[in-house]
Amino acid sequence: MFFELREYRTHAGQRENWVKFMEDEIIPFQVGKGMVILGSFVGQEEDDLYIWVRRFESEEERVKLYEAVYESDEWKNDIGPRIPAMMDRSKIVVRRIEASSRSVIQ
Repeated sequence: MFFELREYRTHAGQRENWVKFMEDEIIPFQVGKGMVILGSFVGQEEDDLYIWVRRFESEEERVKLYEAVYESDEWKNDIGPRIPAMMDRSKIVVRRIEASSRSVIQ
């Protein structure tokens, strides 16, 4: 099992819109495709920071779920095209991490 910690930067004044978009549309859509999303966070000291965490049982599951989400017509035609207005894709940071033996997240 591993996790993806995904760090995004929103355009000026867009974080509130981005969080609403994530929580009302992107997260429910991805969960509906089988993604496990553990949390959605905003920075307290950085007004453009948004972080979310997803969990995968294996690399094979990640590949399967990425395909189900990002190759879908809904993502390509509806969800994906709305992202650049709110989020700076050039600043995306994705970290693949594993829980340590005493982590409460397993």
